[in-house]
Amino acid sequence: MVLAAGDVTDFLSINLTTIIASWLNLLILFLVLKHFLFDKVNKVLEDRKNEVEDTYKRADEAEANAKKLEAEYDERLSGAKEESAQIIQAATRKAQQRSDEIIVEAKQEAKGITEQARSEIEREKKIAVNRIKDDIADIAFQAAQAVIEKDLTSDDNERLIEQFIDNVGEA
Repeated sequence: MVLAAGDVTDFLSINLTTIIASWLNLLILFLVLKHFLFDKVNKVLEDRKNEVEDTYKRADEAEANAKKLEAEYDERLSGAKEESAQIIQAATRKAQQRSDEIIVEAKQEAKGITEQARSEIEREKKIAVNRIKDDIADIAFQAAQAVIEKDLTSDDNERLIEQFIDNVGEA
């Protein structure tokens, strides 16, 4: 199929009505697309942009809140350490005070026991001295009675003294 020269020029010729119709079709297509597609796409893009901005804003707020909570936690932790140190010091002082009280009570009790033991020893000593005095008085009385009953010779006198010493040793 061969085209004639007139056909080619008809094909390549510029027709103003065709250009205007094409431009009108393009404008109508643009308006239709803008009405049904661009506005909705722009709205979706705008919503997505707002959502991303809100997400960043919430993340920044969360980060600020986390930093605030961290500072508060550090402050509370520091306060708790100080408070625990104070509690330990108070408990140590109280334990030392109680220890001192127990030591004082033990010393007083030991002193009381010692005083009681001394009193008991002194009482027993007095009882023993009184018994010895009684025994010596009895022996002296017996010796005097024996001397009175006998006329003593020097041998008898020595024998009585030895007997007296033996009796004192037994008592």
